[in-house]
Amino acid sequence: MIAARPATVAVLAGGVGAARFLRGLLRIRRPADVTAIVNVGDDFTLHGLNISPDLDTVTYTLAEQINPETGWGRAGETWRVLTELGRLGGQDWFKLGDLDLALHLFRTQRRSEGASLSQVTGEIAASFGLELTLLPVSDDPIATRITPAEPDGAAEIDFQDYFVAHQHGIAVRSVRFAGIESAQPAPGVLDALSSAGTVVVAPSNPFVSIGPVIDVPQVRETLCSRRDSVVAVSPIVGGASIKGPAGAMMRELGHEPSVAGVARLYAAFAGTLVIDHADAELAPAVAQAGMTPVVTDTIMADPDRAARLATAALEAAGARNIT
Repeated sequence: MIAARPATVAVLAGGVGAARFLRGLLRIRRPADVTAIVNVGDDFTLHGLNISPDLDTVTYTLAEQINPETGWGRAGETWRVLTELGRLGGQDWFKLGDLDLALHLFRTQRRSEGASLSQVTGEIAASFGLELTLLPVSDDPIATRITPAEPDGAAEIDFQDYFVAHQHGIAVRSVRFAGIESAQPAPGVLDALSSAGTVVVAPSNPFVSIGPVIDVPQVRETLCSRRDSVVAVSPIVGGASIKGPAGAMMRELGHEPSVAGVARLYAAFAGTLVIDHADAELAPAVAQAGMTPVVTDTIMADPDRAARLATAALEAAGARNIT
């Protein structure tokens, strides 16, 4: 007998790729049935403001407010504050537009009043009319630290220094998540991961987007306990990442930059890996690494294609999760 599975979906998410996947998923699932659990390892403080880049990218994308040219920041943004800040000699390397600044001011105000990050995230999501559950993986501070392969005087640099200031153009020796050992999952995270019909690992950088999520205490263990209903979408297509440094980072950290390399990283906690047609010949290698390969179109060039990818991912997980 085939047991009915809950329609709910929990998604482990980083930034741009995960946001696009979620936009497709919401075309085939009710928002009330979707929980996005988002990386906070690249959160940081600038100009005294609490900034959560991945949470904001997901929010802006799902609210149809994202800048379509960059994949980050607000559409229709203005830059008067940043321009004046630069004229005064202030730090203007991290591009914060006027609308974006308003959100960070609100988050910082609410945090100073005692609200947790998950509470503020819920308030921001509601203000944008979002009906899914949007959660930071933890309310506790987690900081992704990068050790360059050839450090210029510093053993470690902040993730935003690596990603934005250096345009992820320097080789990486190691990645560390400061504070993660003592971090606790935010309220609702473990419940969502335990009760969802399917858990999806969105197409995000395995090290700096998914790593700070699954390494929060109890998250990896929860995924391992239900591995057959966890499906991952490869962020690597044809040996490279669609956007960002995932492919280069895999190579620099000693992993094969391919879907087979992704499978070796994810096999312990996910049973299925969705890969692109361009990598179909590597399906046997994915299987050998311990994951069931599913070949489909993974290029989310528009919301319709993202919806088809989400459908394929859920169907793949459902095929394994039959009792």
